[in-house]
Amino acid sequence: MVDELIAKPADVLGRDREWVSLVGFVTGGEAKLRLGIVSGRRRHGKSFLLQHLAQRFGGLYLTAVEEDGRASALRRFSAAVAAHSGLPASAVAMDDWEPLLRSALTVAQRTSATPLVVIDELPYLLRHSPEIPGLLQHLYDESQFGQPDAPGGRLILCGSAVSVMSELLSGTKPLRGRAVLDLRLGAFDYRDARRMWQIDDPYAALLVHSVLGGAPGYRALADTPSPESDAEFPTWVQRTVLDPALALYSRAETEYLLREDPRITHRSLYYDILGAMASGASTASSIGSLLGRERGAMTHPLDVLESTGYVTRSEDILRPRKPTLTLTDPIVRFNQLITLTYAPLIEDGHAADAWSAGRPTFHSKILGPHFEELTRVWTRRYARDEVAALDIGLVGSAEISDAKTRTKHEVDVLALAPGERPQNPGARIALLGETKATLSPRGPADLDRLDRIRALIGEQGHNVRDAELALFSLHGFDRNLQAAAAAREDVLLVGLNQMYGD
Repeated sequence: MVDELIAKPADVLGRDREWVSLVGFVTGGEAKLRLGIVSGRRRHGKSFLLQHLAQRFGGLYLTAVEEDGRASALRRFSAAVAAHSGLPASAVAMDDWEPLLRSALTVAQRTSATPLVVIDELPYLLRHSPEIPGLLQHLYDESQFGQPDAPGGRLILCGSAVSVMSELLSGTKPLRGRAVLDLRLGAFDYRDARRMWQIDDPYAALLVHSVLGGAPGYRALADTPSPESDAEFPTWVQRTVLDPALALYSRAETEYLLREDPRITHRSLYYDILGAMASGASTASSIGSLLGRERGAMTHPLDVLESTGYVTRSEDILRPRKPTLTLTDPIVRFNQLITLTYAPLIEDGHAADAWSAGRPTFHSKILGPHFEELTRVWTRRYARDEVAALDIGLVGSAEISDAKTRTKHEVDVLALAPGERPQNPGARIALLGETKATLSPRGPADLDRLDRIRALIGEQGHNVRDAELALFSLHGFDRNLQAAAAAREDVLLVGLNQMYGD
C-alpha cells in the first residue's frame, strides 16, 4: 500500500524529482504540522500535480477563485471542508479564517492516515484576507509546542504569483523559517515536452518548443493536432498562436501572463522593455537608451522580468563583463517578434500572410537562438550520462578575443570541469561547443575554427588540455567532417536526434 502511494500516477508526465519531493514531504517527519510551499508560473501544471497528490493520500484540496471576495471564499472553503467530511455543504458555515483553517486540518487528520491539506492559488485569498499567513503561523506554533487539540498533518500552499509566494518566507513575514518544502515548478524539459505533444519527429518537436516552450498547460489549449513534420508546422502555427479566436493566441496569452504578477502595474513599460529586447537590446543601458530612460530606471522592471522567467541574465563563464539579458520565455518572444509585428494582418484574418512575412525572423531570431540554448541544456543535463568519459561542471557561454586578427569569437557552449568556478583564471575546461542552425551541413572548417578557439583559450591561461570539442548542428555533418571526427578522440558531433535521446 505504501509503495502504491509513493508511485507517481501514470498520467503525470515527467516530474519525477518533484513527485519524490512532495511524497517525502507528506510522509516524512513527525505527526506535527508541517508546511510546504509550491510556486511556479501559470500553465506549468502545479494544480494538476497537487490534485493527484491529494487524491493519492486522500487529502483535502482547496482552491481559491480570483473573482471571490472574502465572504464567498469562506463559503466555498466551508462547503469543501464539509464535503470532505461527508457532510452537507450547510453543515460547515464559518465566517472567519482561523476556525475554518483549523477545521480543514482537523478534518484531514480524521479522514486519512497521512493527513494533507492543499490550498491552491493562495495569492487570490491574500488580496482580501491578508491575515491568513499570520493565522497559519499561530496554528503551526501550536502544533510545534504540543498544545492540546493543536492540528497536525501536512499543509501545502500553492500559487502562480511567484513574487507573492516568494514573499511568504522572506524577511519578517509570519511563515519565515516554518516551511520545510519550497518547491518551484518550472516548465517541462524539451524532451518531456516532446512526449507531451506526442511528436515523433525531433525537428517538428523543436519547432513547437521554440514557440511554446515546455508549459504543459498549453497542450489543452491547442485546438489542432500536433505537427508531425516541418511541412505541417505553418498550419499549426496559424491555428494556434496566430489565431485571435483562441486562448492560445500569443498576444492574449502574453497579456494574461503579465497580469499574473502584481508587481507589473504599468504594463506599457514592460511591453516596451520586451520590445526593445526583441529588437536586439541586451543590456540595461541599451534597453534604457532605446526607451529614452536612464539605466537605473530599468533595474526594477528587469529584475521583475528575470524573477518571473521572461528574461534570463547570463554571465560570461570565463571573464568578468557586463551580463547579457535575453528574452527567453518562448511565447512572449514569439509575440514580440512575430505577432505584434504583423498584428493588423493576423487580426484581419490573414495569418498565412503574416507567417510568410515573419518566417525569416522566426528562423533567425527565434529558432536559431532557441536551438543554441537547448545545446547548453543538453550539455548540462544529459551529456555526462550519454557521452562516455565526459564529466562536466558549470555550463554557459563565453566571448574570446583574438588579438592577432582583432576579432571576437562567441563560444556557444562552454563547460568547466567539475569543481571549477566561473571567471577563475586557469580554470580547467571540459568542453567547448559551437552551434549552427543553418540549412547546410557542417564541415571541416567548423572544426578548424573550434580548434583555433581552444588554442586561444589556452593562450589566455585556461587549462584546455582535456577539453572536448563539440559541434552541434540542426542539419547534420558532411562526410569530410565525419571522417575527421572519427579519426580523433576529442571531437563530438551532436545532431538533433542525439539531443532528443533517439
